Amino acid sequence: MKKALFQLHAAVFLAGFTGILGKLIGLNEGLLVWYRMLLTVLTLGVILFLRKQLQRIAFKDALKIGGVGLIVALHWVTFYGSIKYANVSVALVCFSGSGFFTSFFEPLIFKRSINPREVLLGLLAIAGIYIIFDFYPQFKTGIIFGVLSAIGSSLFPIFNKKLLVRFSPATLTLYELGGGFLFLCLFVPVYLIRFPADYYLPTPSDWVWLLVLAWLCTVLCFDLQLNALKKISPFTANLTYNLEPVYGIILAFLFFHENKSLSRHFYAGVGLILLAVILQMWRLWYNSSRILRR
Repeated sequence: MKKALFQLHAAVFLAGFTGILGKLIGLNEGLLVWYRMLLTVLTLGVILFLRKQLQRIAFKDALKIGGVGLIVALHWVTFYGSIKYANVSVALVCFSGSGFFTSFFEPLIFKRSINPREVLLGLLAIAGIYIIFDFYPQFKTGIIFGVLSAIGSSLFPIFNKKLLVRFSPATLTLYELGGGFLFLCLFVPVYLIRFPADYYLPTPSDWVWLLVLAWLCTVLCFDLQLNALKKISPFTANLTYNLEPVYGIILAFLFFHENKSLSRHFYAGVGLILLAVILQMWRLWYNSSRILRR
């Protein structure tokens, strides 16, 4: 369990850094994710081929995994859209709503009763988002993108939990992102009609940050997250991912000085999110202690 939590928190820190990269890369959010998935699939495919770990799976299974990749692709597009139309800090805070959505989606998918405590903890995060939304109406479009991103983020760990029983993290990541990439090949041209891009080919600096995004914040991050999911629940994973705003916001303050444009209401919202994470960690520790005493 300790190793799984360490892997999860390492993945969360890397995920927090993706917000910074989303700001540094000037591409439109749809194109950014298209290039990210292309580089990731190529990189992971080469690694698995050289290690002789490239696994063939049944077409039916590939469709299921690719469907989860579609959710990942939409989650990323809306997440980076939130950054483009608001800022890194607002996008990361909206992302924390995933805990609330997970508290409903996980019981429905796994066919178990809804846990009122999980709903209450998720509502704390939603309350934090509401405070920010209420006091920053100029970020309306970015916040809507952020909430849609949170919905996507709440779903794919739940489906991955089931798939990890049968497939290795590396195989799952390759087929998921491959499916997401194929979906984006069809989706991005339509998306660009509604949200036009200033340019279509990455600049030299874009390529540098895209490689960091693909290699460290995608391949490595996904591997850490999926290995952690073997030991912990999707709800715990998503609620722990609420620390992503904390890491990302600190980095945004350091890189872009976003703290100069944020008021005490923003910090009040972040405080509620952090409280939800602390309470869930305490619940896990308390429940584990009770089991050990038995």
